[in-house]
Amino acid sequence: MDSTASDRPPGARDRDEEGRARNARPRDGLGRPLPYGADGVARQPEGVVRAPEETVAEAQRLLDEGKPFHAHEVFEDAWKSGPDDERQLWRGMAQLAVGLTHAARGNGTGGARLLRRGAGAVTEWAESGAGRERPYGVDLGSVAGWARELARDVADGSSVDAGARAPRLRG
Repeated sequence: MDSTASDRPPGARDRDEEGRARNARPRDGLGRPLPYGADGVARQPEGVVRAPEETVAEAQRLLDEGKPFHAHEVFEDAWKSGPDDERQLWRGMAQLAVGLTHAARGNGTGGARLLRRGAGAVTEWAESGAGRERPYGVDLGSVAGWARELARDVADGSSVDAGARAPRLRG
């Protein structure tokens, strides 16, 4: 949908083709809404089913570009479309990306909380019977360690450069 301030009736809600509410405002690289008509960063399409290796590669590309909000959307697709025994893994990875998003936006408290929660989720998944230590090449121990260190660094409200502090998913 292409909504701008001039063609959107006052008080109207953005809707997709099926009539579901969807925010059509452009977004910046950290996922923050911009005014209608502003130049934004292309959004990730929702509901894309990828092979797990593609999920990891696409998320890493976005993280490296300083777009953790967009990486979280990629992980969220895997969480929603993947097998049930991997839901905790992908949900944890999405939480890590959102934690980095909040840390880059200057919300250290929320960022630290999500980074710790995501680190706990991927660690627990790796230690469970269904989990593996390096699913699809992702070094979960290293990623969890990165998240805990970043959580300590931003807990005081410090902001970080998302691209510079992005994790290396495959070590």
